[in-house]
Amino acid sequence: MDWLFPKTNTPSDSGVRVTLVGIVINVLLLAAKLIAGFLTGSVALVADGIHSGSDMATDLVVLGAIRLGARKPDASHPYGHGRYETLAGGLLAVTLIVVGLFIAWKAGRALYAHQRSFPGLAVLVVAACSILTKEWIYRKTARVARRVRSTALQANAWHHRSDALSSVAVLLGGVVGLCGWGLADQVAGLLVGLMVVSSGGKTLFNVLHELTEGALSPAQLHTINAAIKQVDQVRGWHQLRTRQVGREIFLDLHVLVDPDLTLLEGHRISMQVEEVLQAACKRPVNVMVHIEPDTPELAAHHKDC
Repeated sequence: MDWLFPKTNTPSDSGVRVTLVGIVINVLLLAAKLIAGFLTGSVALVADGIHSGSDMATDLVVLGAIRLGARKPDASHPYGHGRYETLAGGLLAVTLIVVGLFIAWKAGRALYAHQRSFPGLAVLVVAACSILTKEWIYRKTARVARRVRSTALQANAWHHRSDALSSVAVLLGGVVGLCGWGLADQVAGLLVGLMVVSSGGKTLFNVLHELTEGALSPAQLHTINAAIKQVDQVRGWHQLRTRQVGREIFLDLHVLVDPDLTLLEGHRISMQVEEVLQAACKRPVNVMVHIEPDTPELAAHHKDC
């Protein structure tokens, strides 16, 4: 089980720990929602419990993706295994969309049929506990995801929030139902379902952008260009290409330098470029720098390309 429970303190460890906490929370919420739902006859709470069960399943997917994605490059994967996390993020995004559509469809159908529900106080207590715990684990998971740049963790964080939002629907429906309006649960469920679909669609777009070798964002490119300007002996650069593989950034660029420099001096400049880029990006960066002499002939050639 060492592949699942790492012994070192790495970014992957943070992802594993927060995901394990999420699994414990989902197990407890699954049991509480199903028991309370069956005892009180609340269909909405039973459906919410099933949603917590789907969260637990995705937590297990994320655990596997984190461990696979953290493996070092080898002969078959020279650029590393970061795309495992990306693929897991895509799977979770699709799951979010499916779950959101299911919630919206179920709520919409019940609303169309004018089905009314009046859950009791026990349902409200369970729903409130679910909202608090799931929002807490969402924030914690999202914070770790931003720090380690994990698409899978970010998608899983939104899965936690989608569960919290569905519990909000149960809570609001129960409160308004106690006031006499039995359609509140269906209206809230419809809105929540659409919100879950939206978050899943956004995550899926980011995953597809990475899988299709999409470049970094304009803000990231601005940071990279500003960092290169810090190296005094760099006269210019071109053919800057960027892409992301899991948590890592891969950069390729051609740097123009004084043609009278020695090979050793040119190499030192390339190392300086690598250092400033790694410091600026604040995440794992793989840089490939091609040194070129800054001559009129080459400048004309670059304009023709």
